[in-house]
Amino acid sequence: MCGRISQYRGLHEFADTLNMDGAWRNNVGSQPLMRYNIAPSTPVAVMRVDDAGLRADLVKWGWRPHWATDRAPPINARAEKVAHGPFFRAIWPNRAITPVDGWFEWVDEGGPKKQPYYIRRRDRRPALCASIGQFAGSDHDGFVIITADAQGGMVDVHDRRPAVLAPALAREWIDPATSREHAEQLVLNLGEPAEAFEWYRVGTAVGNTRNQGPDIILPISAAGASGGQAPATGNR
Repeated sequence: MCGRISQYRGLHEFADTLNMDGAWRNNVGSQPLMRYNIAPSTPVAVMRVDDAGLRADLVKWGWRPHWATDRAPPINARAEKVAHGPFFRAIWPNRAITPVDGWFEWVDEGGPKKQPYYIRRRDRRPALCASIGQFAGSDHDGFVIITADAQGGMVDVHDRRPAVLAPALAREWIDPATSREHAEQLVLNLGEPAEAFEWYRVGTAVGNTRNQGPDIILPISAAGASGGQAPATGNR
């Protein structure tokens, strides 16, 4: 999974998709986010449950433990290792959902530059990505998206995908009553399959994070793409 995502809908649409009982403490805002080309280390809308209930915040994409000063903060964590390795041990219990409209992958197709693709759900609903993070209200806060093997079915046989959960499983993921063992099984074995997604080529303008308009996610060619319909870019 490459390090670009999009969140152009508003929080109310993400909340409708997650469909949890209760009112959200919304620290994101009520307007569509209109962010089509989100890069690491920038704020991203994240949804979770704390002691006071449901809340949505803007949290920096990327996190590292205080002792890992020799590397940039990772933005992703592998589902196969995240529950047991020392790097993410401190935040493994802090589960969240990162709702995205889609994400980008770059594929080597033999040209001078890798070809960017945009990936989204076939049903055009937001993708509910399993995430973990530090949400202490400090400068060290951040989050990572958990990734799983793409099983050879999306864009490139070697790529990885976010661990996208169906709404019912996403609710289990962020439920504090869900055990760590069950949470691990959710991201290892119960993520949405490749058949739930479509992908298509987009222009190289996505390579520059200053480019943020809806044209970023428009298809440039239907050839070789899985479902080449023009994307919805507004409220649904």
